[in-house]
Amino acid sequence: MTAPQFTVADIRQTFLDFFKDKAHTVVASSPLVPGNDPTLMFTNSGMVQFKDVFLGSDKRPYVRAASVQACLRAGGKHNDLENVGYTARHHTFFEMLGNWSFGDYFKRDSLKWGWELLTDVYKLPKEKLWATVYIDDDEAYDIWTKEIGLPADRVVRIGDNKGAKYASDNFWMMADTGPCGPCSEIFYDHGPHIPGGPPGSPEADGDRYIEIWNHVFMQFDMQPDGSVKKLPAPCVDTGMGLERLAAILQHVHSNYEIDIFTALIAAAGRETGIADLSTPSLKVIADHIRATSFLVADGVIPSNEGRGYVQRRIIRRAIRHGYKLGKKTAFFHKIVPDLVKLMGEAYPNLKASQQKVMDVLKAEEERFYETLENGMEILDAALAGDAKVLSGDVAFKLHDTYGFPLDLSADVCRERGVTVDEERFNVLMKEQKDAGRAAGKFKMDRALEYTGGGNVFTGYEKLEELARVVAIYKDGTPVQQLEEGQPGVVVLDTTPFYAESGGQVGDSGLLVAEGLQFGVEDTQKIKADVFGHHGTQTQGTLKVGDTVKAAVDLQRRQATMRNHSVTHLMHKALREVLGEHVQQKGSLVDADKTRFDFTHNAPVTHEQIREIESRVNAEILANQQTQARVMEIEAAKATGAVMLFGEKYGDSVRVLDIGSSRELCGGTHVQRTGDIGLFKVTSEGGVAAGVRRIEAVTGANALSYLQQLESTVGSVAGSLKAAPTEVQSRIAQVLDQVRALEKEVAQLKGKLASSQGDELVAQAIDVKGVKVLAARLEGADAKTLRDTMDKLKDKLKTAAIVLAAVDGAKVQLAAGVTADSMGKVKAGDLVNFVAQQVGGKGGGKADLAMAGGTDASKLAGALQSVQAWVAERV
Repeated sequence: MTAPQFTVADIRQTFLDFFKDKAHTVVASSPLVPGNDPTLMFTNSGMVQFKDVFLGSDKRPYVRAASVQACLRAGGKHNDLENVGYTARHHTFFEMLGNWSFGDYFKRDSLKWGWELLTDVYKLPKEKLWATVYIDDDEAYDIWTKEIGLPADRVVRIGDNKGAKYASDNFWMMADTGPCGPCSEIFYDHGPHIPGGPPGSPEADGDRYIEIWNHVFMQFDMQPDGSVKKLPAPCVDTGMGLERLAAILQHVHSNYEIDIFTALIAAAGRETGIADLSTPSLKVIADHIRATSFLVADGVIPSNEGRGYVQRRIIRRAIRHGYKLGKKTAFFHKIVPDLVKLMGEAYPNLKASQQKVMDVLKAEEERFYETLENGMEILDAALAGDAKVLSGDVAFKLHDTYGFPLDLSADVCRERGVTVDEERFNVLMKEQKDAGRAAGKFKMDRALEYTGGGNVFTGYEKLEELARVVAIYKDGTPVQQLEEGQPGVVVLDTTPFYAESGGQVGDSGLLVAEGLQFGVEDTQKIKADVFGHHGTQTQGTLKVGDTVKAAVDLQRRQATMRNHSVTHLMHKALREVLGEHVQQKGSLVDADKTRFDFTHNAPVTHEQIREIESRVNAEILANQQTQARVMEIEAAKATGAVMLFGEKYGDSVRVLDIGSSRELCGGTHVQRTGDIGLFKVTSEGGVAAGVRRIEAVTGANALSYLQQLESTVGSVAGSLKAAPTEVQSRIAQVLDQVRALEKEVAQLKGKLASSQGDELVAQAIDVKGVKVLAARLEGADAKTLRDTMDKLKDKLKTAAIVLAAVDGAKVQLAAGVTADSMGKVKAGDLVNFVAQQVGGKGGGKADLAMAGGTDASKLAGALQSVQAWVAERV
């Protein structure tokens, strides 16, 4: 077979080089977890990292951009997981080639460059290409037919979907309102030997004509009433699937036949021992190794909720397909080096994270293999015979007990022509939501409609500033003034107030002038360079054009700066003490504390916390000057400054030196490390699989925290009648005494129960050869009930027994059945029968089962009913 003209790596680099020659800035792929965007579960298209630019809340130093973006569609609204392995083109992970214009070039350049790249550079046959345009986009139609020369019979107008003017596939909308516009899609004709019709035809869903590139022209602003206004600066947003293009350029029909997938499928075959590389399960494994590896590299660790749950689903789906091929030991993680060899150069973070990715995947494999075999046995048994539906009860048990997500059970069922009773499954899940569908809607609140210039931020140098009011908002609407008592948002031409960003909360304070006062409660960004001061007019009337003194709350700002500055020192200490794998996963800095989330797979020990505290406080005592420098991002990288993966950085960045720490940061900080005063960790714990959270205090808050601890120790010492230095040894003595007393109580309970048990033997009633006993034990606990049950079974030989103990309104129950009676009576059924009468439920083994209840008033009647219940079954 002739080698393909373009490898995937060639296609990727050729695209970037082409647009670089067209004066585009090449932008690196952003992480699969969108930075500072709670509206998306995963990055699902190339434009996600530019979303704030389109919404007007961010600016870039360039107006043309190009990138190859790693994307994932396996959760939320955009979910292709169930189709992977069953179609030629569905993937969880894929790469999107894209170019953008932010108010620069428009339709003509976009379409002509697209045609040039496809036909002159990639050498696609012109006669194989088709295009679509929005039904009334005459401009795009004329560019295709009159300027580019594409025959009119291969340019299709599409629109008026279901009678709605702007509901067409060729009219793109970011949300229900906001930037939108027509789009033009380019299709490739794979030939008449493949079923399907051209775009816009009734047979368009076939595989013959495949969309490869979409050019979106954002030229309108959709209004709430459905009308549109022209945008002042129209934009271009394009996206082309790398895998689809590679299939065309490498002369294959399925994406799974391109070079990168044939290599990964071969690696999957090697690890599973399968020689037939056309086996569908190998395609699933090859797809899923890309998705899961990139997710781990971007900090997503398997867990039971949110993004981590989607990650777990994908990993377990791959493992199940390996199991289906006969692989009963961990294999999936061994394919990671093959992936890194193929994609590591294009994605340096994947290459740097290779060992971490392997460790995480291997741990998840080993965890799942512990239950996979048992779960599959249950599933196989449930699907034996002519079963056409898997019961919701079994699906729920597999999910709840064996870690089988519903879609994994459905995947197995689909292969066998069986459906799942999802309605029953959802009933059993009760209030549990499908964790894989969290946060999936691509929609964002519209920003306040501010059209003026940016404000000047002076808050690094000043905490007070004379400023002019340039805009006021009440209930989100522009107004000319705020009356006393009214809440609103104020925009100033100059401000010392820091707007919330990078984990640091926004400033509070006052805007004052003669006869008026506005209390600033929070400061938030309206746009990248426009700060909104949120608060309430507490005195007089504030008007647009007024000059006010903007004064930041000094004490709150200083406390916040101490906590922010110490966060940098703590981050460095964490990496030094725990290891370089530590990566920031989130932070919150306010006047009270610093809260820092980071990747680490084990609790931080007391000794490690003490070492971290010692290192940070040593930096504080050194009292070094803090330095901030603004420089080009490449120069900043050369200095070794820590860059937080997932953050969005412009071409110019602020490099901050605090003690021995050097990071990129735009927040406000102390002038010298000594200004922090004192650092003390207050808590540390896990927040998700592989993610820990540490909280700490500084300055006056740290002193207050230590004084409170001292007061607590003093109070405990007083209660123990010991000196504070003797508290630890005194508590050890008390605990020894408590354990001795507990042992003595247990022995007394055992003796009491034994004596009661001897008396109960005589109360047993013979029912058809089975001794039935239902009685209450005074002062018994669960252990006493079980111990007494064993003794009674030994003495009664053939028996069904229920024992109960009461503590207030609560009831504890135990049911026991001797071995020779379990064919007729099951202890689990018996105890559940009694428990339901006293407001509870329970279950267990056939010979011994436990239960609880909440209504002791009905216990006597419940015990009396046992004899009749057993009589019906023996």
